[in-house]
Amino acid sequence: MLLLSPFHQCLQKNLIYTSKIVRLGLFFLLVTPSYGQKAPEIQKLDHAVSITYLQENISKEYPRLILNPHLKKQLKNKLANDPVIQNLYAAIQQNAEKIYQEPLLERKQIGRRLLSVSREMLYRMNILGMVYAIDPQPKILERIKEEIRTVCQFSDWNPSHFLDVAEMTLAVAIGLDWTYQDMDEQTRELALTALVEKGIKPSYDQQYNWWVRSENNWNQVCHGGMIAAALMVAEREPELASRTLQRALDGIPYALKEYGPDGAYPEGSTYWGYGTSFSVLTISMLRSALGEDFGIADYPAFQKSAQFRLMCNAPSGMYYNFADCGDRRNENGDWTLAWFATETQTASYFEKDRFLQPEAEMGKLSRWAGAGLVWVSQYKPIAESTIPTAYKAEGANPIAIFMGRENGFYLGAKGGRGTVNHGNMDAGSFVFELNGVRWVVDPGNQNYNDLEETGFDLWGKCQACERWTLLTKNNLGHSTLTVNGELHVVEGMSELVTFNPGNNPSASFDLSPTFEGQLQSAVRTFTKESESSLVIEDELALSPGTKEITWQLLTQSEIEFTSGGAILHQEGQTLKLENLSHPDLHLSVVSLDPPPLKLDRKIEGLKRLELSIPAYTIPEGKTTIRIRLSGN
Repeated sequence: MLLLSPFHQCLQKNLIYTSKIVRLGLFFLLVTPSYGQKAPEIQKLDHAVSITYLQENISKEYPRLILNPHLKKQLKNKLANDPVIQNLYAAIQQNAEKIYQEPLLERKQIGRRLLSVSREMLYRMNILGMVYAIDPQPKILERIKEEIRTVCQFSDWNPSHFLDVAEMTLAVAIGLDWTYQDMDEQTRELALTALVEKGIKPSYDQQYNWWVRSENNWNQVCHGGMIAAALMVAEREPELASRTLQRALDGIPYALKEYGPDGAYPEGSTYWGYGTSFSVLTISMLRSALGEDFGIADYPAFQKSAQFRLMCNAPSGMYYNFADCGDRRNENGDWTLAWFATETQTASYFEKDRFLQPEAEMGKLSRWAGAGLVWVSQYKPIAESTIPTAYKAEGANPIAIFMGRENGFYLGAKGGRGTVNHGNMDAGSFVFELNGVRWVVDPGNQNYNDLEETGFDLWGKCQACERWTLLTKNNLGHSTLTVNGELHVVEGMSELVTFNPGNNPSASFDLSPTFEGQLQSAVRTFTKESESSLVIEDELALSPGTKEITWQLLTQSEIEFTSGGAILHQEGQTLKLENLSHPDLHLSVVSLDPPPLKLDRKIEGLKRLELSIPAYTIPEGKTTIRIRLSGN
């Protein structure tokens, strides 16, 4: 029988369950700036969007959002002879045919969200709208009209979860804009009215608009949707439109600064895909409609973030999936990276091979595939660029990544703190791959709705909050250290303190704040010893209260214990684990399949390999743990 760890036993006895009111307040703590953290300096955008400016500069032609007559002509020219554009457009056409077979959307909430409906609408307008832009057939226009009329007659777009409004607003704006000249007057008026009444106006209600100056993806997504609406209603509502654009340009830097100083997106690669794509959509809309992006594209570290995204794509096809990141990327090319390829003249961001997959194998495309085709069409072939084998990025969630030129060596390691948006108690954790096998895993994310429907307090971030009972969120679910079976200090910020990108790259994280009150000091260093071996070294100084230190590694491999270590077996391959510093202490394994709690994510074959070191065995209160992982 699997016994609960001391940590989970403690939680069962002492966890304080909060009221719904407190839970709501704690939710806002998650999606607003981390408490106790000094905010980086905001660099304001150069802008002044007055009514006069808007009237003088708004494009008088349609389309004006992402597409404009010039870009539309350029896209059609490329479609005539560019195999990438031809292949992607064929996939978009194939997706359009499948939409015709689907029923019109209904206002169906899942838990507190209408988001799946909004996202489906954004997908449909991108796909159908792009096909119509290239080949304006009555059948397509009729379906777009039906889709727009349907969602515009919803009672509302669910402003209590404003992402839903933002994505629906963008969808309606694009659908209307890309068919504007041919759309019937009744549908056009219905859509413009809905953009104002169901889109923009609720964004000025204080119970819904906490995101205006937030530091996370909500800022980027919600402002993007409101900008789309403002650009569409500029002629009929000039004051509201100019005020909304001005508010967005005042607020967006609060999210953009989080990319600093090196481009790492604190919420992980999946949320980079979400937040950054909406910033690129925003840039594209402002440029196409007003002729300028007000400095958003050149905001410090924003363009560097494409390198972060690329480096988080591991050789196995999985992400470096820290934070609430998905496990594995899809097989399609990255549309947003293609925008960065053109913007930064970096060929490695343009995933040509993925864009050239047979359209039948691409499946359902991104919900911004229509916009993405415009971005891809602007790319010009550039000389190949190299991907670094050692990469670091500091900021709110600092990371280091080492890659190999052979054997598929991949290390992703991090510092940070639990209170980062979508953050976990995972400072010091890492993932490791060799020969296409992910030997050391991160448990990744969980479905929000499934947890929320039970009344679980997913979003609270206080030290005793319920969020940290989950294996995906607490330190027992990550390959790091645990002291005395206790939680990491949720506010303890672990910084990247040294980085050596040489032939044998290394990176060190100061974990001392993470273990405040548990250890006097803790520094974890990762060293790529060779193309097939990694060394993890922990220099530790004990505190008076230190009782036991546990070194942890999460894996789905089968484990064979050996003298002084273990052999991991997976997919017909092996990985050797050597306990270089404490060979007389034996490793143990804790099965996490099934996981400790009913609400935990179930991961097949997951287990935690542990090395436990009692404090009384450590002379003079200092020790160094050295572990080597090596393959063939």
